[in-house]
Amino acid sequence: MKTPTRRRALLAVTAMAAVLATGAAAAQGGYPTRPVTLVVAYPAGGDTDVLARLFAEKLTARLGQPVVVENRTGAAGTIGSAYVAKAPADGYTLLFAPNTLAIAPLVLKPGTGASYDPQKDFTPIIELGKQSLFIIVNKEAGVTKVSDLVARAKSGSLQSYASPGNGSPMHILGELFNKSAGVKLAQVPYRGSAPAIVDLLGGQVPMMFSTLGPVSQYFASGKLAPLAVADQKRSPFAPNVPTLVELGYKDVDVGAWQAVVGPKGMAPELVGSLNKHFNEILKMPDVVARMATIATTPVGGDPATLRTLIANDYARYGKLVREFGIQAD
Repeated sequence: MKTPTRRRALLAVTAMAAVLATGAAAAQGGYPTRPVTLVVAYPAGGDTDVLARLFAEKLTARLGQPVVVENRTGAAGTIGSAYVAKAPADGYTLLFAPNTLAIAPLVLKPGTGASYDPQKDFTPIIELGKQSLFIIVNKEAGVTKVSDLVARAKSGSLQSYASPGNGSPMHILGELFNKSAGVKLAQVPYRGSAPAIVDLLGGQVPMMFSTLGPVSQYFASGKLAPLAVADQKRSPFAPNVPTLVELGYKDVDVGAWQAVVGPKGMAPELVGSLNKHFNEILKMPDVVARMATIATTPVGGDPATLRTLIANDYARYGKLVREFGIQAD
């Protein structure tokens, strides 16, 4: 038989548990009760868009509400990013972004769309994957190795490269390669990788700096070829392609990452819930396999790790932008 004191203690514990449960539910607000928008600031067909659609499908099944990918392009991705920065912090508008998120505001002039601070205007949720950057050439350009490319650039017969936009990691890599190789290749910026690849295939531009995913399908046919990778080590997705370091070009180690962020001020409980979902999706064998097809290595982790990554990239690339005087309209 329970004593009155023990009964009161049990009632108090039960009441406290109910309060905590109610508080947690209130913090989540029953999220989600309507569709979630995952904004991609680049055109359809590029790595970011492909990955966003993969994760949107998996997240839809887990949340029980549609997760819709919306492409809001322009100004090197800053239009879509700024849109999310100004959205309500309720978890219904999220941004799926590469590390251009941290770089583009350093390069673009005021008034061009880069009206956000990557460190202050977003809530980090998770880093999803890392990617290597490669030098890719159109085979008809007659270039089979980096030394050929440099010789052609110095002679003036090869003058430009395509990039997916001003302030992209590929743009930064182009500037670093120019310095290391002693050449002056001019950037031709596009609104994402997909349109840049169209012109690369058509011969309008002879080369580009790119992740492997959007271009690897053209290697077997002989239309495009990778010459080098901008990592300290060779990529497991292209082990026969040498690094620029191996070939004698220093200080050209530039990579890319993909992440999810939300507007600033999102509730920690909501961020934690989304982070858990994404981490668990990253463990799915079919997701790992799909990411491998576009040469993306799964990462995962907590929001704090992504916050540090954004801050480090902002500092590192800020220094490079100032050093090279990189600025685009």
